Amino acid sequence: MGSTRGTGRTRGRATAMAACAAALAALTAVPAQAHGPEHRPAHWELKDTGTPQARFRGLAAVSRNTAWVAGTGGTVLRTTDGGESWRNVSPPGAGELQFRDVEAFDARRAVVLAIGEGEASRVYRTDDGGATWTEVFRNPDPKAFYDCLAFFDRRHGLAMSDPVDGKFRILSTGDGGRTWKVLPDRGMPAAQEGEAGFAASGQCLVTSGTRDVWLATGGAARARVLHSSDRGRTWTATDSPLPAGDPARGVFALAFRDRAHGLAVGGDFRPDQPSPQAAARTSDSGRTWRPAAAPPPAYRSGVAWLPHSRTAALAVGPTGTDLTTDAGRTWRTVDTGSYDTVDCTPDHGCWAAGEKGRVARLEH
Repeated sequence: MGSTRGTGRTRGRATAMAACAAALAALTAVPAQAHGPEHRPAHWELKDTGTPQARFRGLAAVSRNTAWVAGTGGTVLRTTDGGESWRNVSPPGAGELQFRDVEAFDARRAVVLAIGEGEASRVYRTDDGGATWTEVFRNPDPKAFYDCLAFFDRRHGLAMSDPVDGKFRILSTGDGGRTWKVLPDRGMPAAQEGEAGFAASGQCLVTSGTRDVWLATGGAARARVLHSSDRGRTWTATDSPLPAGDPARGVFALAFRDRAHGLAVGGDFRPDQPSPQAAARTSDSGRTWRPAAAPPPAYRSGVAWLPHSRTAALAVGPTGTDLTTDAGRTWRTVDTGSYDTVDCTPDHGCWAAGEKGRVARLEH
């Protein structure tokens, strides 16, 4: 029986690699008119959410069929049929809240984060696909402002706040988001003057594996990435080469394909300001960051590795989507639509979301 399981794993891995190769080939294909519509390269296909008034900066892709989005006006939507239909599962009474992050474990269980000063920062959890919600955290500290949350597994997760009394604040859960507690800040380096996180895509706090977590910063003299290898109890800070020195500049999003290899994107979110060197990469868990040789041409707020790939990733922002096929060394624009965040799943589902109710799935 052991031999049969091994053969199944090998066959499954080969199938996944073949599918990834096909997706990558489609993304990097020449324009469709060169070979006809049957060879159209991979592209974002918009899914009608029926909510043009909402901006979705929170996105949790569960599979090619199931995804959750969270945004302005306390809006949370869920699809289980690949975006053909969407169910409004917004928490009751949340119309004044700004949801900026959502983490989903499956089609029924999810946690959403509302941002803002003081009590505007809240966390809700559902166990029944959004039919009912429980408010599991309401920030009592007027000095705290929560930006992002992330989970290591179905039980353990963190949320991060802008600095309180000179240090970033970390909130922890060990029961799937049902209860939360503030972690001691003894292991957190001092924040720079004006330093904060950007609640732009739900990707200012990301995890890899069971213990590693990274936090992206901006707004100060240096745009930094903080790393913890013990679930947020102790941290080290590293400067990044991304634009800094202004409240509108910094690292906006991170993505790690394993505990060593990561990508950072950002820049200056003001549309009238250039964003040179808006991407960087690391191969040592974030101890050092190298600028992209050919970065995205403008500010990018979201980034995700393509499934089962060691070299391909997508970055998104208000002016377009960029693709790297060399692990972040170079990027090229493949779409000019506006998106704020992007997420991919092991079954080769990639989703993007943004302003005017825009949600799209990558089609091959």
